[in-house]
Amino acid sequence: MPARRSIPITPVASGDEWHIAGIMVYAHPASLDRVQAAIAAMTGVEIHAVSDIGKLVVTAEAPTSQAIVAQLTCLHQLEGVISATLVYQHNEDAAAMYEEIGDASHAT
Repeated sequence: MPARRSIPITPVASGDEWHIAGIMVYAHPASLDRVQAAIAAMTGVEIHAVSDIGKLVVTAEAPTSQAIVAQLTCLHQLEGVISATLVYQHNEDAAAMYEEIGDASHAT
């Protein structure tokens, strides 16, 4: 399996964005292992849940909305994939990726 590559998220200038998308992928159950391996090898894409009937919950992260579209298109084109549906998309100022988020469950 190819090594996973990371996408640098260091903002270059004020106004840079970071995009996060939730995607539901539906694959032929017989192709599920092959589809999972292909998705795992994609840059900026992560599998969070898989069902035996071929449904996968995936997130994609990228510096532009065009890159998110490219990742979604790539998911659609994987052999064994029936559909890949964008469920959620959010963008944030890239500098916010460096802000620490407190854990409310540990509040006093």
